[in-house]
Amino acid sequence: MTAAITDLAYRPDDLVAEDIDAYLAGHAAKSMLRFITCGSVDDGKSTLIGRLLYDSRAIFADQLAALEADSARVGTQGANIDFALLVDGLAAEREQGITIDVAYRFFSTEKRKFIVADTPGHEQYTRNMVTGASTADAAVILIDARKGILTQTRRHSYLAHLVGIRHIVLAVNKMDLVDHAEGVFAQIVADYAGFAGTIGIETFTAIPLSGLTGANVTGPSDAMPWYTGPSLLAHLEALPVDDAREAARPFRMPVQWVNRPDLDFRGFAGQIAAGTVSVGDRVRVVPSGRITTIATILGPDGTRQVATAGESVTLTLADEVDCSRGDVLAAAGDPPQVTDQFVATIVWMADQPLAPGRGYWLKLGSQTVNATIQPPRHVVDVNTQGHLAAPTLALNDIGVAEVYCDRPIVFEPYADGAELGGFILIDRATNATVAAGMIDQPLRRAGNVHWQSIDVTREAHAAQKGQSPRVLWFTGLSGSGKSTIANLVEKKLHALGRHSFLLDGDNIRHGLNRDLDFSEAGRIENIRRIGEVARLMADAGLIVLTAFISPFRAERDMVRGLLPPGEFVEIFIDTPLAVAERRDVKGLYAKARAGEIADFTGISSPYEAPERPEIRVDTLRETPEAAAERIVEHIIGVWSHEL
Repeated sequence: MTAAITDLAYRPDDLVAEDIDAYLAGHAAKSMLRFITCGSVDDGKSTLIGRLLYDSRAIFADQLAALEADSARVGTQGANIDFALLVDGLAAEREQGITIDVAYRFFSTEKRKFIVADTPGHEQYTRNMVTGASTADAAVILIDARKGILTQTRRHSYLAHLVGIRHIVLAVNKMDLVDHAEGVFAQIVADYAGFAGTIGIETFTAIPLSGLTGANVTGPSDAMPWYTGPSLLAHLEALPVDDAREAARPFRMPVQWVNRPDLDFRGFAGQIAAGTVSVGDRVRVVPSGRITTIATILGPDGTRQVATAGESVTLTLADEVDCSRGDVLAAAGDPPQVTDQFVATIVWMADQPLAPGRGYWLKLGSQTVNATIQPPRHVVDVNTQGHLAAPTLALNDIGVAEVYCDRPIVFEPYADGAELGGFILIDRATNATVAAGMIDQPLRRAGNVHWQSIDVTREAHAAQKGQSPRVLWFTGLSGSGKSTIANLVEKKLHALGRHSFLLDGDNIRHGLNRDLDFSEAGRIENIRRIGEVARLMADAGLIVLTAFISPFRAERDMVRGLLPPGEFVEIFIDTPLAVAERRDVKGLYAKARAGEIADFTGISSPYEAPERPEIRVDTLRETPEAAAERIVEHIIGVWSHEL
């Protein structure tokens, strides 16, 4: 094999030297197919891609030399070339002989251009497989002919179908290790067909091959004369792409940017997600519903009359309408839907499980909203397709759950279009992407619930009381002195004629939240409800005081997000754990130390101290009376309505 590489000369097309513009124009005219390779560990995904690149002459001479050297140094094929090294670039991948991250490679043939994503087979890296599948037109699912269908085969097939990949190729690999037996191939195809039907895969193409020897990869193999179908490359070259399907759908363009270079120009920039738009077309701004017409279309090469799906353009409108990032320009007669509550299939990608009721950022297209996820309706068993009950979603779980957003979003069911049907969830504290989701349908009750127009506004309520509404959020360990200081603050506000109300943790647990336990999920829901109540009281013009441990930053940030800027005031009652324990008149710490109370903050459950509170009270240096006086002075001095 070494000699073969040495003798193989990478000879570029003669047209490169003769007319580079014509060469590039020819490549630009070729269609593009994105596909992924997936399956279980050691099914040979990286080797297959390496063989595709090698046999299609998509490797330069210096890459061949490096491949030869790397194969001798860290390869797994002895004196032969280890084609997997063309794709496995991470040191950890080469050391273990596995794929960890998604590796993208570009190559082209006379008929088509390709972008291939080599996705990892380990269950631990399922999140990376979903990333690769999210933009793919086809999936090549590999099966080791010796092992047959495995759990990851089922998982990756389910995920590929779930994200909308319509072209499935079943590549039965390593046929050279089973003597190219037709019976082995036929049995695997029959087994897969039975499974595929249960998850909705109606058609797939099965190809027997060997990534190591190249059999049926780019051309037919004499070792398997019983197979008369196309090689893998020939099949991929012939697959239809979905450009025509996207262009045939109603027009949609999420607005990514309002282009305003001067006072005389306002354009709305974005990539057309679906359909075609022409100058003079009537379009609707969603969610506002305003209708206008397209005045001009600006592309990379200047003004044009028509633009279609996949193109990035700037549109100008005939009328002055309110339109900004996050809105969607759509066909006037066939706009997408709007909702703030929907059912979605969610693939959980984080080590930390889903916290039902906790606020996450939901990003869909150019829209970003705060969302809370309800406990799953069920989790899918990828082996049996059964629906399992589960209180949350753990790493790699696929579940169905209800999602509530803090404001309406523009959407379509994922089956109709990924651009307005697929979303990601982002942890608000770490900014890490924790899940990918696909909208199934809106909740019917969302369409029947509307905001009631009220004539007496929150500003009118505040003016009547002569004050500015605020939510004073006291947080700290149990026994830190939250309730004591909050009670003193309210007494001082009342003496000054201010309209206030104190919400205390223990008191709320006796009524509104008596149905909640003290698990993490229960405490998250406790704070969510209190936040909603506090917002309503602030709408009434009150100064609301809340005294809750509220141990998690994400929940405090969630409540902050419910209120207008400046109305949420975080007050950290900073008391060391040892001091709080000594003050424990209720004996709760002692019970927690004895194991009688589970999930007790500071003992068996963490407390996340505020990082930038508006007010910090050090109870070792300041008396409750002095702290209350300082807080009131801050309120009156800065937030008094008459000032």
